[in-house]
Amino acid sequence: MSESQTIAVQVAAIEQVTPLIKHFTLAPLDGGNLPAFSGGSHIIVVMRGATRTFRNPYSLLSPPNRLEAYEIGVRRMEESRGGSHFLHDAVRVGTRLEIAHPVNLFPLDKIARKHVLIAGGIGITPFLAQLEDLHGGAVPYELHYSVRSPAHAAFLDRLRDREGERVRMYCDSAGEAIPFDALLSTQPLGTHVYVCGPEGLIRRVIDTAKASGWPGSHIHWEQFSVPPVGDAFDAFLAKSQRMVHVLPDQTLLEAIEAAGIDVPYLCRGGVCGFCHTRVTGLDGELIHNDHYLSDAEKSACKSIMPCVSRARGKSLVLDL
Repeated sequence: MSESQTIAVQVAAIEQVTPLIKHFTLAPLDGGNLPAFSGGSHIIVVMRGATRTFRNPYSLLSPPNRLEAYEIGVRRMEESRGGSHFLHDAVRVGTRLEIAHPVNLFPLDKIARKHVLIAGGIGITPFLAQLEDLHGGAVPYELHYSVRSPAHAAFLDRLRDREGERVRMYCDSAGEAIPFDALLSTQPLGTHVYVCGPEGLIRRVIDTAKASGWPGSHIHWEQFSVPPVGDAFDAFLAKSQRMVHVLPDQTLLEAIEAAGIDVPYLCRGGVCGFCHTRVTGLDGELIHNDHYLSDAEKSACKSIMPCVSRARGKSLVLDL
């Protein structure tokens, strides 16, 4: 994606849905409809601050058949590099932003005989649009939604009004937990499971499903990595003959873009693999934070996902 492919929008509405989550409605500046999308899609929101630009992925939670506006839910992250704080603190109704066209890296499987959806916290957002795709169809489905307390159950009224008994809630504060073993060991053949939320939840679902004999093709998850801060470092772009300096709270991808070098991307969260970059020289170590490279590829130190990963050491040379 390049900046020329973004869509100008303005914030049409903001709602505080939990102490940490805000619900934003984004409408096109020129009126009309926004591009079509399917449940599980996300957009990149481009936020131009006074000193830097943030580009963060957010799942679309609005009904796919309503294209006059998009809706996203944004959790204020305690260790944010600035994007979620910008949206929570600086954005108002009427603020103009830019967004990328929707991309779906978390689609519903069209041949599944049943769908089991498992959400934790802000991980509920992609399922809201997926449920709209499933509602009224012939394929059975159910949603299991885990939150820390009732006050943190975002969009619960919408879910219950629309889905009723298909929504099963679990609150940590009440000592409730999703019965993973029982849930995943008793599903009919052809069932697909989808999970979005904290890393521990995703790993528990994947491990339990595999232990219960689920084929890998029937297990789906989405988790955009939040790029962590780290030590500042330099990277040399061999093809461009440019040296870039990466600040502690800046991603390698952001530093490369600031130098005027385009790198393709779809998610900016370490999932899609589009920004995969070859490492041709390294004196130090790579700090891998992506969900795309295999353990063997990470150990080989020949590749990096610059949207979320970084380096520590004396030098890094990239094939860019």
